[in-house]
Amino acid sequence: MNELDRALGLLDKARTPHDLFGGDPDEAARIYRRMARLMHPDATGGRTTHDFARLTALWRGYTGADTATVTTRRHSYRLGRRLAEGDLANLYEARYDGDREVVVKMPRDPADGDLIEREAVALRQLPKDGQRRFLPYVPRLVETFRHRDPANGAQRRTNVLERLDGFHSLAEVRAAHPDGLDPRDAAWMWRRLLVALGFAHRAGVLHGAVLPDHVLIHPELHGLVLVDWCYSVPGCYAATDPSGRVPAMVDRYADWYPEEVPGRRPASPATDIFMATRCMTHLMADKAPKALRLFAKGCTLSAQNRRPSDAWRLLAELDEVLERLYGPRRFRPFHMPAVR
Repeated sequence: MNELDRALGLLDKARTPHDLFGGDPDEAARIYRRMARLMHPDATGGRTTHDFARLTALWRGYTGADTATVTTRRHSYRLGRRLAEGDLANLYEARYDGDREVVVKMPRDPADGDLIEREAVALRQLPKDGQRRFLPYVPRLVETFRHRDPANGAQRRTNVLERLDGFHSLAEVRAAHPDGLDPRDAAWMWRRLLVALGFAHRAGVLHGAVLPDHVLIHPELHGLVLVDWCYSVPGCYAATDPSGRVPAMVDRYADWYPEEVPGRRPASPATDIFMATRCMTHLMADKAPKALRLFAKGCTLSAQNRRPSDAWRLLAELDEVLERLYGPRRFRPFHMPAVR
């Protein structure tokens, strides 16, 4: 049994902070530093992410530091619980300036800092070059900074985003409707997703990863926000990265991408439209009527130059199809089933 295995065994047996660290504060600090060095995800290739989180929680309990604080030149953030584990980053609830709620996004691997930076660049370019009335369709960037990990000194690019409440991902919507969503409910989500893309594309930004986990909807308000811009292709990157390629893929969705992405060819608005359409057809499953299936087929052709590339024009075409199918638009209440 190696040193890491022994440390993991001790952690597994501990039920309270004192079980692990004992009563001597100086010895406790030495135990924590040694175990943190062994278990840090950077040292184990991510295998011990959850173990490291438990170790940190026990140490915070031992020292009485219920809330960690990250201080930047602009704000001081009081970190709370981990909200989610994203594709490449952990998201933590936090408060600043009294009780203003935000989400702090830290990559698990410091090497992914370039992707976190891409998100920050995109979220700065969108309000600068896009129409302000569409800003509710994207997250608001509070600030971006480099954070030094106290456990090992590694620096992580970190984004702070305005917190979104009451939203559900399309992955959650699909899970709540395993037989497929009624196309009349999917219609408003599809329309709003095209608005989000039309806004972004006119501002010169490609999202690069329009996937079910990255599209959030608000059931009662019929709102939509397109999140996780880490895979984006901001137009202002052209000088430093003229390739126009999507920088990385989300592995579990590898078969959702159009062929230009895994082929490492330049992306375009048609790339985002392809993936957005996949989201909607997946959401409806077999419930989509023939007219919508044909519409979707034209948006997911393998040849990039044969697909639609103007989200605004495509939205008008979608409205025509929907009107032929269901008549004039009417507000249709939508509710997510209660989680059991």
